Amino acid sequence: MEHLVSLAVGIGLAAACGFRVFVPLLVMSAAAYTGHLELSTGFHWIGTLPALVAFASATVLEIAAYYVPWVDNMLDTISGPAAMVAGTVVTASALTDVDPFLKWSLAIIGGGGVAGIVSGATTVMRGASTLTTGGLANPIFSTIEVAVSFAFAALAVLVPLVALGVVFVAVYFLAKKLFGRRPRRQEV
Repeated sequence: MEHLVSLAVGIGLAAACGFRVFVPLLVMSAAAYTGHLELSTGFHWIGTLPALVAFASATVLEIAAYYVPWVDNMLDTISGPAAMVAGTVVTASALTDVDPFLKWSLAIIGGGGVAGIVSGATTVMRGASTLTTGGLANPIFSTIEVAVSFAFAALAVLVPLVALGVVFVAVYFLAKKLFGRRPRRQEV
């Protein structure tokens, strides 16, 4: 059961990485620094004061940058791969007492994959927002993304199994919405 909980923490934080790269790292760092989250061997540096300050600074800069017109769309191209790396790192750091091969397999496939799916979906939605509103709705979209990222990250640390369920449901509906069956054209 302990392995499932640590995987749920990692996957929940990875999903939050898809919305904002540094928010879940900040939440994870704060939780580890205050003793509310145990980190895997080799990742204890995440729970140190210098890491907490660095993640807080990076989070503030990332959030602010998404409110600058056209910079938000540029950041989406960079944040996709960065979110996958961050999703992999947070998942690996949450998996305690797991065989290294299994840890990194789950981290890359599960954490990186979930972060990539969420990041891709937000990129598509921001692009649609930019096209339909000329970018005027993007600050609202950015505010929602930050709130959801903080909520997913907090949920992952506080109630990991619920977070895992929410992630699976959200990914299912995102995938269904983005890749669902298109109606067939009637042949004449």
